[in-house]
Amino acid sequence: GLAAAAVVTWFTFLPSFVFIFAGGPFIETTHNDLHFTAPLTAITAAVVGVILNLALFFCAHVLWPHGITGGVLAGFDGFAALLAAGAAVALFRFKVGVIPVIGACAVLGGLLSLLR
Repeated sequence: GLAAAAVVTWFTFLPSFVFIFAGGPFIETTHNDLHFTAPLTAITAAVVGVILNLALFFCAHVLWPHGITGGVLAGFDGFAALLAAGAAVALFRFKVGVIPVIGACAVLGGLLSLLR
């Protein structure tokens, strides 16, 4: 399983880094050219929209793991909601680093799965 995860991660992110390293210097040379910056601004807006859509998709599937059936709160996972809220507070209010928050959430989620 770990080898498969490593291979999937490698081939998921490798093309992105190739495009960044190959296209980055060219993009920097076109910094003040409106013919290039206008489309890149539109692409940036589209990417932000895709990220927001993906965040909402994951939020819905984490908070309602069995789908929304029998009312909105029927299959609601309160522990996941509390964990997400606690992570948000730790990140934004107390400025805790991302890696420690992910680690703490993983430990808490693991403990809950052992108790269930």
